[in-house]
Amino acid sequence: MFEPSGTEPVTYNSSYLSTAPSSRSRASPLPSPPPSLLPPSTGPGPNESGVNQQTGQRWHYQDNPAEPFLPTLATTSRANYGRIYPENENNLPLVAGVPFDAGPYTRWPTMPTQHSDLGQVRKHDWASSHSPSSLLLSLPAELIDAILLYLGPQDLAAITATCTILRRRAVADIFWQRFVQEHVPFQLTTPGPCASFHQLFVAHDRAWFLPKYKIWFSDRNLTGRLLIVRFDPRRGCIEGYQLLAINKRTVFEQWNGAEDVIIHHFEPRVRLHLDKPILRFAIGEDHSDGGFSARTGANRYADDMPMIIDDRHGGMYSNFMLAKSLDPDEVEESFALGYPYRHIWPSPCVPAREHAAGFPANISPVINIDPEDRPWRRGQVSDQSFRMRQWMEMAGSPGPFIIPTFLNNMGGGAGPSIHIGEEVMTYSTLDPSLYTPTPTKPWRGIWVGDYSGHGCEFLLLHQPDDEPATDEQLGLIRSASESKAEWERRRMEARIYRGRLEAIKLTGDPNIPRGEYTFVVDDLGPNGYVGISSDSPFTGSRIVRSKGHIAMTGFQDDKFIESELFLISQNRLAQHWLEFGHISFFERVDIDAFVDPRLPNP
Repeated sequence: MFEPSGTEPVTYNSSYLSTAPSSRSRASPLPSPPPSLLPPSTGPGPNESGVNQQTGQRWHYQDNPAEPFLPTLATTSRANYGRIYPENENNLPLVAGVPFDAGPYTRWPTMPTQHSDLGQVRKHDWASSHSPSSLLLSLPAELIDAILLYLGPQDLAAITATCTILRRRAVADIFWQRFVQEHVPFQLTTPGPCASFHQLFVAHDRAWFLPKYKIWFSDRNLTGRLLIVRFDPRRGCIEGYQLLAINKRTVFEQWNGAEDVIIHHFEPRVRLHLDKPILRFAIGEDHSDGGFSARTGANRYADDMPMIIDDRHGGMYSNFMLAKSLDPDEVEESFALGYPYRHIWPSPCVPAREHAAGFPANISPVINIDPEDRPWRRGQVSDQSFRMRQWMEMAGSPGPFIIPTFLNNMGGGAGPSIHIGEEVMTYSTLDPSLYTPTPTKPWRGIWVGDYSGHGCEFLLLHQPDDEPATDEQLGLIRSASESKAEWERRRMEARIYRGRLEAIKLTGDPNIPRGEYTFVVDDLGPNGYVGISSDSPFTGSRIVRSKGHIAMTGFQDDKFIESELFLISQNRLAQHWLEFGHISFFERVDIDAFVDPRLPNP
């Protein structure tokens, strides 16, 4: 018979995971989880060891933060370009634009919504379980466990409020380890600093979707920001770090294929900025919520969640906010207006399941979020977007554009303070199918590109699915002398070099911002085929026609120009900007190398 881990049963208050009232008005305060539900101490600090007092398991944590680094701008000058010098924006009108038949903001079909663990709790009548003659309680323990395996976390939480027998079974790790594992991309064996996986899941109840989707990109200003969010099993915390890149080789040379074309060599180094987390959900010393649920009118889904980040000691503060998805009709109406699309995020260029309301890219004294854009119950919470509010505080120093507040509401001590330079950023994620390559869509993925004076920028290379086609529709006929291996290779190539390829910026620059196309290939197949390169360093590479996106500062007067794309390999591409006499490179980023904090930073 299976018995739950631990010597004492864990007391659980079902209201901690229950559905909030459906009214748009603020709900009554929700009680904090009881102390017995929460782990007894904080996670380990740098170079600490110890023993878990409840499990007896020894732990050791070695902290080795990487040195901070920032993107390095490549040296740029007129000598970097063989023809028109694009760094001087007065030259851009000299470049002829080309038609963009599909429209610069073609939307692809909305992907199906999947709220994995964020649905509303189904209501059941468990009164019969309190009866001594309950048929459920008369079953063998193994059968009860088998039945409970069909329940999700919210339904299982409701079970814990019925009776002692079911509560004891419902908090067992056999269930809650599975729930935690569904949101972590590597195998977990222990609950870290927590006494059980049940305690670990409850500690991060509202944040598990962050490491599940791991890639998050923001609408901050024109440049945006790319985060990798991951779970650290040693400390039991969820952290998000900015992904940065530098070019280790800022060398350029003339191309053998054309004397007036300059090649910019590219050897990117991609790393996480581990010295400065952007978001963090740690297991607190007393596992409390900083008084959040005790505040008058608190709503655990609509209200800001203070985050304890080291920057707060330097006057920088951050709050986390859950987001609510917008109505699809409202989204379509906003996209029809053109850039900036009423600040809805992500932009229409990015295929997305859901969209959320964003905010103008300016720093203001205070940003008020419409209550209609906030989730007020669990069923309204989007697992595709979230928001972050950032500001500076100078306690006791009055100045212009200030907001009185109290530090105790931010998880700090009592006393007045002021907000300076507040900004709210909206983050969205990508469906894994968009950046997971397949045999016939090998260029799907997250890439990093060289943008000369703008430095390195991250892209989504999107290959939309094509309608299935027969060999006859693709114009394939097997010759009598063709071997089976040659025939199969030709059939596969016809399906690889087919369809559209879009390069969409996840981070941007003052000219082409985040969320916009940087180049587009209308057809990788015969209609876009240019030839096979015979000139080094692109010898043997397939060349296809593409359209490069350029604009003045502030994304003004944007247009597409003629360009060519060299398909060097499935992990490396080169874009030839014909009018500029300039060739730049793009490389694939291995996202999986950054999601396990136990592995070294590449």
